[in-house]
Amino acid sequence: MICRRRAPRFKVKIVRKIIHVDMDAFYASVEQRDRPELRGKAVAVGGRPESRGVVAAASYDARRFGVRSAIPMSRAVRLCPKLVIVPPNFHKYRAVSQQVFEIFRRVTPLVEGLSLDEAYLDVTENVWQEPLAMHVARRIKDTIKAETGLTASAGVAPNKFLAKIASAWRKPDGLTVIAPERMEAFLQQLPVDALWGVGPVTAERLREYGITQLMDVRRADPLRLREAVGSLSEWLIELAHGRDDRPVTPFRKSKSSSSEETYSHDLTDFAFMQQEIGEMARENAVWLAKAGLLARTVTIKVRYDDFTTITRSDSAPPTCNADAIANRAVALLARTDARRRPVRLLGAGVHGLVDPSEIERDELSLPFDEASSHAPER
Repeated sequence: MICRRRAPRFKVKIVRKIIHVDMDAFYASVEQRDRPELRGKAVAVGGRPESRGVVAAASYDARRFGVRSAIPMSRAVRLCPKLVIVPPNFHKYRAVSQQVFEIFRRVTPLVEGLSLDEAYLDVTENVWQEPLAMHVARRIKDTIKAETGLTASAGVAPNKFLAKIASAWRKPDGLTVIAPERMEAFLQQLPVDALWGVGPVTAERLREYGITQLMDVRRADPLRLREAVGSLSEWLIELAHGRDDRPVTPFRKSKSSSSEETYSHDLTDFAFMQQEIGEMARENAVWLAKAGLLARTVTIKVRYDDFTTITRSDSAPPTCNADAIANRAVALLARTDARRRPVRLLGAGVHGLVDPSEIERDELSLPFDEASSHAPER
């Protein structure tokens, strides 16, 4: 009897080729494309300042003055007195988005949309049989420009985390490639708020612990890092080393969006809690607008100092109106014991997401402007 020893099997790690494509100032760029008189001007898409409107998108000419999405339109006008305000037309933006995504899917079926104007593509295998992802990205950008008249920025990297950072590196109309051999040099120059999940509040808390750069996360004592950001610390350590194994997942349909913060010191100032929960709710409203969705339900989450955790929710006609969502979240906070008990965590979220085209117009709540007549078009 002859016994043959099987050759050992080695696990081969496949290096993915990921592209993150982000349309440049999407809503504003569509309006400037369709209205030549707006080109070269500071343009903001959103509601009117006199009716508590919010900026949904700003052209790059407006951004030079500090105008950004999610800020009140009244503030945007103060920053840029010559700002041209255009009411949003979601029917048009959705149609252009469908054009762009159709271009993506000609290249690969692995397309994960994040919103109307951005997506991840896994082009490790692609229809063009192009071995270099940089060339794929350039062809995609050229095709978008030729077929829609709009520009997009693209980031190419071995994973989603780095690809998303790269796409914003040289906006507008940029293309940045982070090859595996360049990953370490690229990571060394990043601030800590480049890490996924580090917003302004978390970044400020990390700075209080002396963590200002991505490299500081690597050097930090793990226990001290956990003290600063809780369970988020393990994820930040992975990203700080450039590790992100999440695959590109096509046809993902978002069911909710939420934000939360664990505070390094228990909160006792109820007015501050109201401000925090309102800001979190507004973040979710901006996400809804960018995704072209509305939400029926607003939820909040409160964790007291003894780790007791409660949630409250409120349902109403679907909306992405930032003020309406923030006001509902603050009202829900008043239905908790936060005035009387120390709080260590706050969170706000939106659920029951719907496409505006799927519901009756008279059920819509205005998205950016409480008093205007410009609801999302069907």
